[in-house]
Amino acid sequence: MSINGNWLRVTPAEWERVSEDLGWGLELARAARDARSERWSGTAQAWHAVDFLLDRLGFEIPLVLGAESFVALPDVDPDSPEILDFMENLEHHWGYGPPAYLTPEQVAAAAAQLDTFTDEDLVHGVDPAELAQADIYPGSWEQPGKLAWVTHFLPDARTFFAMAAKEGDAVICWLD
Repeated sequence: MSINGNWLRVTPAEWERVSEDLGWGLELARAARDARSERWSGTAQAWHAVDFLLDRLGFEIPLVLGAESFVALPDVDPDSPEILDFMENLEHHWGYGPPAYLTPEQVAAAAAQLDTFTDEDLVHGVDPAELAQADIYPGSWEQPGKLAWVTHFLPDARTFFAMAAKEGDAVICWLD
C-alpha cells in the first residue's frame, strides 16, 4: 500500500460544512477524486519529497500537509500508543491521519509563492543522498529520474493553487 498526497478545493461554504461534518467532506473528496474533478489534485507518492523540497526552499505555507487541522490531536508523542489509539478511533478515516486545510488566504499566499520559482529551482543543488538520509518517502532516491518525477507534479500544483486562489477557495490536504 502506498501513501498518496491529496488536495481538494472547497468553497468557504463547503469548508464550513466539512469542519462540522468530516464524513460529508470525505464523501465530497472521494467523489471529486474518483471523477478526476479539477477540484481535486495531488502529488501521489511524491508528497513527502515535495514537502521536503519546498521546505528546503523556504516555502512559507505547508502546502502538502496543510496548516490547520480539522481535528485537535492529543498532546502526546507522535509515536506513542495513545496517538495510534486516537487515529484508530477517528469516526471518519481519511487515510493516514485526519485531514488538514489551508484557508483561502493561505491558498492565495501559496499560489503567489509557487509562481516565484521554476521546477528546476525545486531540485537545484539537491543531492539524492539528502532525501535518502532524511528518510523521505517513498525512497529509492538514487534511481535515475527520481527527482524529475517529483518536479513533474509542480505544474499541476501551480495551476491547482492558482485556480483555488482565483476562486477564493480553501484547500483540504490529506494523505491516503
